[in-house]
Amino acid sequence: MIRLKSLTLRRGTKVLLDRVDLTLYPGSKVGVVGANGAGKSSFFALLRGELHPDAGDVELPPRLRIGHVAQETPSLPVSALEYVLDGDTELREIQRQLDLHGAEDGDGMLHGEWLAKLDAIDGYTAQARGSRLLSGLGFSQAEMQKPVSDFSGGWRMRLNLAQALMCRSDLLLLDEPTNHLDLETVVWLEDWLRTYPGMLLVISHDRDFLDSTINGILHVENAQATLYTGTYADFENQRAQKLSQQQQAYEKQQREIAHLQSFVDRFKAKASKARQAQSRVKTLERMEVIAAAHIDSPFHFTFREPVSTPNPLLRIENAAAGYAIESPILQGLNLSLEKSARIGLLGVNGAGKSTLIKMLAAENAPLAGERVEGKGLKIGYFAQHQVDALRLDESPLWHMQKLDPMTREQEFRNFLGGFDFHGDMASAPVAPFSGGEKARLALALLIWQKPNLLLLDEPTNHLDIEMRQALTQALQDFEGAIILVSHDRHLLRASVDDFWLIENGNVRPFDGDLDDYTRYSQEKRSEQASALRESEGFVDRKAQKRAQAEARQKLASARKPLEQKLAKLEKQMAPLQAEHAKLAATLAEETIYLPERKNDLQSALKRETEVKAQMDALELEWLEITDEIEALEAAANG
Repeated sequence: MIRLKSLTLRRGTKVLLDRVDLTLYPGSKVGVVGANGAGKSSFFALLRGELHPDAGDVELPPRLRIGHVAQETPSLPVSALEYVLDGDTELREIQRQLDLHGAEDGDGMLHGEWLAKLDAIDGYTAQARGSRLLSGLGFSQAEMQKPVSDFSGGWRMRLNLAQALMCRSDLLLLDEPTNHLDLETVVWLEDWLRTYPGMLLVISHDRDFLDSTINGILHVENAQATLYTGTYADFENQRAQKLSQQQQAYEKQQREIAHLQSFVDRFKAKASKARQAQSRVKTLERMEVIAAAHIDSPFHFTFREPVSTPNPLLRIENAAAGYAIESPILQGLNLSLEKSARIGLLGVNGAGKSTLIKMLAAENAPLAGERVEGKGLKIGYFAQHQVDALRLDESPLWHMQKLDPMTREQEFRNFLGGFDFHGDMASAPVAPFSGGEKARLALALLIWQKPNLLLLDEPTNHLDIEMRQALTQALQDFEGAIILVSHDRHLLRASVDDFWLIENGNVRPFDGDLDDYTRYSQEKRSEQASALRESEGFVDRKAQKRAQAEARQKLASARKPLEQKLAKLEKQMAPLQAEHAKLAATLAEETIYLPERKNDLQSALKRETEVKAQMDALELEWLEITDEIEALEAAANG
C-alpha cells in the first residue's frame, strides 16, 4: 500500500501537490492524467525517492521493488538481449555469485545453494522470457543480438521499456510508454500489462490504451490528486458530474454572498441594524469561497480553408520507395489521392509507413516510377523532425512571422492563443518549451499554411489529452485530404474513413476497421510467437536438463565429504553403543548393589557416564552433518 499524508511537493516556486492525502492499494492499476506540467512525472520521481516532499509524508512498503523506464540509454557494446536481462537485478546477482563460487573453487555446497536460487526465480528461462519481450516490442531474432549502440533513439526507448518489464517489480511506473510504439506493439503491451501482478501506475494521454489497462484514474490538477474508479470514460463522466455539482454550489453560494452583501450595504449605516450588518460581514469573512468550475479546453483552433483543392491531389505511378534502388522498401505503387480521401496507414513498425509518407511529401524522391502533383497541391507534413527544425532561440511569434511577414502581429497572437501560447509565452524563446509545447507549435505552423493534403506521422506524441481532442475535432472539420499514421486509436477512428495496409513491401486497401486489423495482427503475432516458443522450448528443455544434471552432480559432490564423515562417526559410535548396552545390563543386575560389590558398582557408573558423554558428542556431530545434507537436498529441490 502507498500512502500520501498531507503531502506538499514543490519544484522551484511552483506548488505541484498541496496537502494531498492519497491511498493506493496493492494490485491497483491506475492511469495518472493531467495537463502537461501538472506534476505527474514529479509524482513518479517522488515515489522513486528522487524527490522528497516539502511537507507531509509518503509511506511505501518496506523492500518495495520499483520498475521504471530509464530516460537515457547508454551506447553500450552489449547485445540488446543482455541489456534487457540486466533489468532483472536479482537474476544478475545470482549469476554473479555463481561466477564467484564455482564448483572448481571447492565450495560445492554454496554453489549448489545459488543454483537452487536460480531455479527458484525461474532463471533458466530468463533468456527465453527476455526474447519474448523483445519480440513483442518489435525486435527480430537478429536484432536481439545487435549491440545497444547500433539502435536509434526510438528503438533504445523500446529497449528501456523491455528492461523495465523484465524487472521483478512490485510497483511498475510507466511514463508515456506508447510514445515511439506502433499500433501493433501498443496492443501487445496492453495484453502484457493486463497480466502484470503488481501495482501499475501509468502516465498516458492515449485513452484507448488507458481503458485497456487500468481500473482507476488519478487526476492531477490544481495541485491536487483525485482518485476515480473505473476507466477513462468513467472518469470523464464522474468528473463532469463533480464539476456540475461544484458549479451549482458555486452559483448558490454567489447568490447567498450577494444577498448578505446587499444587506450589509443597505443597513451598515443604520444604528438599529448595525449589529445585524456586522454579523453578516463576519459570516462573509468566514465563508470558504467555492471556485467556479472550469471544464473548457485551453485549445481552440480550426484548419484554415485551402486556397484551392485539385482532384486528384497526387498520383503515384509504378513507383518504388526506399533508400537504395537495389533494396526498395516499397514497390509496385499505384496510388491516387482524391481530394476527399481520409486514410489511415496500418502496418508493423518497419513495414514502410513513414517511407511512404516521405515520398508523398516529396521529402524523398521515388526510386522508380513517377510522383505527379495536382495543380495547386499544398501539403501540410508533420513528423518528428518538424519539431527538431524549430529555432530554439526564437519565439512562436517569430516562427509565424517568418511564414507570413505581411500579417499583423495581433492576428498571429490570436491564432497562437488557440494553441495555448498566450501573452509573454508567444514571444518567449522556444528552447525551454516542453516536448508537447514544441509539438503544438509545429502543428500551429502547419495549420496556418492552409494545406489541402495533410500527411501526419504520429502527430500525437507528447500531446496531452486535451490537445489530442482539439486536434481530433479540427481534423473532423478539415476540408482537404488526410493520410495519418498513429498509434492513437481514438484519433484514427474519429479522423479517417479508410485504411491502407503496408505489408511485405506492398500497399493495399484494408477491408475492415481497427478492431478487424487488431485481430488480424494478433493472429500473425500468435503464429510467430508459437514458432518462437517451439524453438525456445527445445533449447530451454535441453538447457534445463543440463542444468539439472549439473545441479545433481554438484549436490553429489557436496554430499560426498559429508557422508564420509557420517560413516566415520557411525564407526566410532558402534563400539560405544555396544559397551553402553553391556553396562546397562550390568547395572540392571540385583547383585551389583550388594555391599561387597561396591567397587564394581562405582566403576560401572563411572564408565557409563564416560561412554554416554562420548556418545552424546558423536550424536550431536552426526545430527549437524545430517542437517547439512537435508539443507542441500532441500535447496536442490527448490
